Amino acid sequence: MSGPLLQFRDVQFGYQAPLLRGISFDVAAGSITAVMGPSGSGKSTLLALAAGLLTPDAGAVHRRSARLGMVFQDPALLPWRTALDNVAFPLIALGLRQRERRDRARAMLAAVGLSGDDVGKYPRQLSGGMRQRVALARALVIEPDLLLCDEPFSALDALVRAGLWQVLRDIHDRRGLTMLIVTHDGPEAMQCDRLAILSAGRLEQVGAPAEILRHPASDVVRTFVAAATGN
Repeated sequence: MSGPLLQFRDVQFGYQAPLLRGISFDVAAGSITAVMGPSGSGKSTLLALAAGLLTPDAGAVHRRSARLGMVFQDPALLPWRTALDNVAFPLIALGLRQRERRDRARAMLAAVGLSGDDVGKYPRQLSGGMRQRVALARALVIEPDLLLCDEPFSALDALVRAGLWQVLRDIHDRRGLTMLIVTHDGPEAMQCDRLAILSAGRLEQVGAPAEILRHPASDVVRTFVAAATGN
């Protein structure tokens, strides 16, 4: 699939006051786009609009994806199900038999680095990094063409975070998965194809990370990128 998989067109959204104002940018098929910005700038709201969980007050969000996966900072696993059964659960909606669901879930858990006895453990028996691997496997097992990630690794230590980010990159490279990821991690964002920077509900700049580093569009972008990347 070529062209944009996700498009924001002059999107506006707010609750009691405007939160997002005039947001317009594309997410190309097969690309990884990072969204960065100060706390309260509207990043998570943007992701919810992309997922169809919220409806714009004005403008439009166009999504061409056939199947959507989502990963959040909180893994939100079902505590009464094992890691294997948590990952197999969304496959019920696809009408697969139990054996096929479990086989696919086991293969996806292995792909994110979880195997052996760990797949039979309950969430309370797993470390934070393991729980996030399960959440990632659950989002990927349905074979989405678009993956939305809302700071999925921010609560993890640097080593675990780097490992999970590499897992995600490897899966992206193998499958050509399109990703829109909210992150506060500058080095992580610099590895993405495109970077969108929000501030106070407005899109300050969008483009290749290296280009934004070289030519920030405003003092807001310059200050934020310098703080996020240490440059």
